[in-house]
Amino acid sequence: MMAAKGNAFSVIMNAQKRKLADGAAKTTSQPAKKGHWSMGLLSSMEDPALKVESDDKVVIIKDKYPKARYHWLVLPKENIPSLKAVSSEQLDLLKHMHKKGQELIDKTEDAKHLSFRLGYHAIPSMSHLHLHVISQDFDSPCLKHKKHWNSFTTDYFMDSEDVVEELEKEGKITDKGSRNDRLKYPLRCHVCKKEQVNMPKLKAHILSHIPKPGDKE
Repeated sequence: MMAAKGNAFSVIMNAQKRKLADGAAKTTSQPAKKGHWSMGLLSSMEDPALKVESDDKVVIIKDKYPKARYHWLVLPKENIPSLKAVSSEQLDLLKHMHKKGQELIDKTEDAKHLSFRLGYHAIPSMSHLHLHVISQDFDSPCLKHKKHWNSFTTDYFMDSEDVVEELEKEGKITDKGSRNDRLKYPLRCHVCKKEQVNMPKLKAHILSHIPKPGDKE
């Protein structure tokens, strides 16, 4: 029985990959090829090394290139390419995604002294809807560029609860394409808002605001 369920899930994932590829071909000037990096989340959902847990609605994985000590993605099993495709029919799903993300935070020992945010990028680079669950230490070698930083510390990163509220009121999520300029904003500490001249300076600075790994309260 377990093998049958596993095979069924693989069939669903393969079908979703084909649908996303077809959708990309219709909406971009240069269609995403099979195996294109932007479609990698579907493969990651099946990767045992990345998978954290799952239920009948979602799969939770570790971000392959985490931008903080704790960085997970909550992905629906339903084929939803992005927030643009979400309607009021998915309201309960988005609430469930938020709930699962919060449950993961609650089970994390370091959550006692690290803060977390749950949210979506205004213009995600990866196909397939995904909710980021990320600690606010930003202590990671994968955090390298201004684009990385601003995508999580400006309103380019939309809080999950705000997205759910908009969906409840409007029945859809409006296009946030105008927020693309946030990625070019000056580098500012997300805690004290002090501007920094470059990423190495910023990363050294933010360490002064966060506990070291293993610190006790």
